[in-house]
Amino acid sequence: MAQQSSDTQQIARLTEAIKSIRAEVGKVIVGQEDIIEQLLISLFARGHCLLVGVPGLAKTLLIRTLAQALDLKFSRIQFTPDLMPSDITGTEIIEEDMTTGHKKFRFVKGPIFANIVLADEINRTPPKTQAALLEAMQEHNVTAAGATYSLDEPFFVLATQNPIEQEGTYPLPEAQLDRFMFNLWLDYPSLDEETRIVQTTTSSYAPEVKKVLGAAEINEFQSLARRVPVADNVAQFAVKLARATRPKETTVKIVKDFLSYGAGPRASQYLVLGAKTRAAIYGKFTPDIDDVRAVAAAVLRHRIVANFNAEADNVSPTDIVAQLLREA
Repeated sequence: MAQQSSDTQQIARLTEAIKSIRAEVGKVIVGQEDIIEQLLISLFARGHCLLVGVPGLAKTLLIRTLAQALDLKFSRIQFTPDLMPSDITGTEIIEEDMTTGHKKFRFVKGPIFANIVLADEINRTPPKTQAALLEAMQEHNVTAAGATYSLDEPFFVLATQNPIEQEGTYPLPEAQLDRFMFNLWLDYPSLDEETRIVQTTTSSYAPEVKKVLGAAEINEFQSLARRVPVADNVAQFAVKLARATRPKETTVKIVKDFLSYGAGPRASQYLVLGAKTRAAIYGKFTPDIDDVRAVAAAVLRHRIVANFNAEADNVSPTDIVAQLLREA
C-alpha cells in the first residue's frame, strides 16, 4: 500500500516534470509537439528511437536541447563510410609509466559513453560499425580487449536517417531495426511554424534552456513506468494488434495482400510499455486502449516488411498500420 501511495506521488511529479521539459524545449524548438512526446515516452520506457526526416528539420537541435533540459551528457556521432567500430566504442592506446618506464594499455572511452547519443545518418556507415552501436544499445555495455565497460544510465540512443539520399547507404536490416522502440517521422513545419522558425533563428536572441531533471531522477521515473499496472484487455489489444500484422495469422486483407512479414513479439512488448509510459506522463495510473493506439504507428511501421505489391500500389507500412487501427 505504501508503494502504491509513493507511486501515485511519483506519477504526479513526473507529469509536472514533463510539462516543464516541454516548456524548456519549446523555447528552442518550434512545433514538433508529437515528436517531443514520443521521444520522452521512449526515454522513460528505456527505449531507443530512429528518426527519419529530410535535412534541416532540426533533428540534431531537438535532441541537443532535450539533453540540456534533462541535464544529461550528450554526444553526437556523425556516421560516415569510413567510420570504424572503435571510433564509437573507444580504443586502447599504449601509455608509458614515467616512474617505472613500463608500457601498458589504457582504454580511451569513445563517444558512446554518454547519456544521450545522437547517431547521425546511421545508414551511411557499413554494417560492422552499425552493429557496434546496436550491441551497446542492447547490452548497455561495451567490450574491448576482453574487458567489459558499463555505460552510464540512463542510456538513450537516437539514430537519424535521411530518406531522400540513398546513394552510398547501408540500410539497417529488419533485425536491427527491431532494436529501436520507435520509428519517428519528422514532417515539414506548417506555414506559421516556419515563419516563427525564421524569425527566431535569424535574430541574435539565444534562449536559455533550464535543467529540469537529472540522471538519478530519470532512472527513478524509468523504474516507475515499469511498475504501472496494465489491464488484461489492454494487453490483449496490444498483442492482437501486433499479431494482426503477420500475414499467416490474420484475415485482414491489406496485410495478406501487401506484407511479407509482420511484427514480432518485441512489438507487443513495446506497445504495452509505450502505453504504460504514456499513461504515466499524462498522470494516469493505468493505460487504456487509446494509449496503445497513440504509440502504435511508431512501434509497428519499421517492424513490418512490405512486398512488391505494396510498392507497386504505393501502399506504405504507415498506411497499413492506420488501416489496422481503423479495423481494430
